[in-house]
Amino acid sequence: MNTRHIVITENAADSAAVARHERFGKLPERIPYQDMVEVTPASARVPARDAYDPEGSWTSFSCLAADLGL
Repeated sequence: MNTRHIVITENAADSAAVARHERFGKLPERIPYQDMVEVTPASARVPARDAYDPEGSWTSFSCLAADLGL
């Protein structure tokens, strides 16, 4: 009786595999990594933005006293 159960299970698994193959066929071809990735710079480099400005540097820091107007 145990042998019969194993045979039925194997036949069911085979028929399920055949049904999946009939429904879905084969997997699509793999896409090469080079076709999936495009490398572009995030933004153009602006030297003025990277320059140090001692007069305007205080605006980039967070200060609770400044936020409260003290």
